[in-house]
Amino acid sequence: MATYTTEIASDKLISDNPIHQRLLKAYVAAQPWISGSLLEIGCGEGRGVETLLPLADSYLGIDKIGEVIQELRQKYPNVEFKQAVIPPFTGFADQSFDTIVSFQVIEHIENDQLFLQEIYRMLKPGGKAIISTPNNTHTLSRNPWHVREYLPQELIDLSASIFDRVEAKGIGGNEKVWAYHEANRKSVQKIMRFDIFGLQHRLPAWILRMPYEILNRMNRNKLHRQQGDSVTGINHEDYPLVDKPALGLDLFYILWKK
Repeated sequence: MATYTTEIASDKLISDNPIHQRLLKAYVAAQPWISGSLLEIGCGEGRGVETLLPLADSYLGIDKIGEVIQELRQKYPNVEFKQAVIPPFTGFADQSFDTIVSFQVIEHIENDQLFLQEIYRMLKPGGKAIISTPNNTHTLSRNPWHVREYLPQELIDLSASIFDRVEAKGIGGNEKVWAYHEANRKSVQKIMRFDIFGLQHRLPAWILRMPYEILNRMNRNKLHRQQGDSVTGINHEDYPLVDKPALGLDLFYILWKK
């Protein structure tokens, strides 16, 4: 299959490397909290399976794309994967998991409150969920694949209304990462200057997806040509976990159930 959109980001396309490494970092950062029975919501093409699997007693990965699930079953025949369109999490019992991870998913969910309520329901007492999502403070343009993006306090407030304790952190970047982000910002601004009527905020999302995909891919390829080693040389270690979510490119929250 392997048709990579800029929304998914590929570990095989060089121009996607900074985004791939940023997404991979969530899995690496989550390792200290992984234990017991583990559910990954939105496992995608299995970016983090090998990172998480050794730390859990059991692993179940779910995703809405059936072809992805079939490929993962072939690649990891001893690991459990299931196709599911959520929320709600039909067929998942109360208090089923010690740990639930869901990275770069909640921004795609229409009913985000139900999504978190269902995660809380499925957690065992003392369990925890680890979620990540883009920090809207640093978003460069509207992403038509996202239902919404959150400011740090918005997601803290939503999570705290459901969970018993919220640890709010962020996935930040070193100088190399922020230099790439700044170059990306300037490049996106050059593209956005043609949107004199603010159509990116006014048109329905489905209309914007194809031009967004084309322009985003062109932009990443352009940055790769211009930046060279600064694109290929970034790895997940260049994205530190920070205690202040406002400093993160992504929000990274640990949500606890008593």
